[in-house]
Amino acid sequence: QVQLVESGGGLVPAGGSLRLSCAASGRTFSTYVMGWFRQAPGKEREFVASISRSGGTLYYADSVKGRFTVSRENAKNTVYLEMNSLKPEDTAVYYCAAKMTIFVKITQEDYDYWGQGTQVTVSS
Repeated sequence: QVQLVESGGGLVPAGGSLRLSCAASGRTFSTYVMGWFRQAPGKEREFVASISRSGGTLYYADSVKGRFTVSRENAKNTVYLEMNSLKPEDTAVYYCAAKMTIFVKITQEDYDYWGQGTQVTVSS
C-alpha cells in the first residue's frame, strides 16, 4: 500500500512557475513508476508526465513539453513536477499516481495509487 500526498499548488500569474511535490509512504518507492495527471473543471483527467523508477526515462504530454519537467528523488520518496511558463489553460487539479511496474508508458487506468490532488490556478 502506498499513500501519496501532493503539495505546492497555488495561484500564479500567466508566465509564472510552480513546483509540485508528491511524497510517498512506504519503503519501495523506487519500484514504482510515477505519473502526474490533471483535471480541469468540466474536463476529463488527462496525462501530464511520467517517470521511470530510476528517473532515466521521462514522458510528457505534448501540451506541456518544453515547459514542465518531472523528476524524482528516491532517497526522499518524492516525485516533482516543475512547471514553467504557465498558461491559464494549465489551471487544474494536479494528481500524482504510482504503479509498481517496469513500463513507463501506461494508461492512467493502470495506476494503482493516487494522491488527493493539489489545485493549480493560473490567472491571465
